[in-house]
Amino acid sequence: MLAWLKTNAAKARETLTTEVAKHKNRKFMEAISNASAMVAMASNGAGAEEKQKMAAFLNTSPELKVFSLTDVLAVFNDAVAKFEFDPQIGQAEALKVIGRIKENESAARLLVRVTCAIGASDGDFDEKEKAACRQMCMELGLNPADFEL
Repeated sequence: MLAWLKTNAAKARETLTTEVAKHKNRKFMEAISNASAMVAMASNGAGAEEKQKMAAFLNTSPELKVFSLTDVLAVFNDAVAKFEFDPQIGQAEALKVIGRIKENESAARLLVRVTCAIGASDGDFDEKEKAACRQMCMELGLNPADFEL
């Protein structure tokens, strides 16, 4: 009986830790997904290379691997749909979500670095993608020159 209680208590604690991590890092996940959509839509649209690069980052990020790829892709696809409906609305909405992490400079810097890597994942980090990353920097209060933009 005591072993059963210990095992179930440990499982409950692990589940709670995962749920707290999801809540705590949801803003960052949403920001990364919107930033990825923004850079993908800046030039050739949301291709497989961008989605694969974003998924790879999410699977290796300790802060974000608590999220299912399904949840992340849902946020990404929602952002892409806004760009497809109207590019200006999509950009405004994405920047609003990205701006929510402004107070955390290390997260903001990580977002820009990841987004630059996603933009370059198809072998061509073009001027439109760089411009999108510069806009993110401005929204986050970061200097684009710090990221060679």
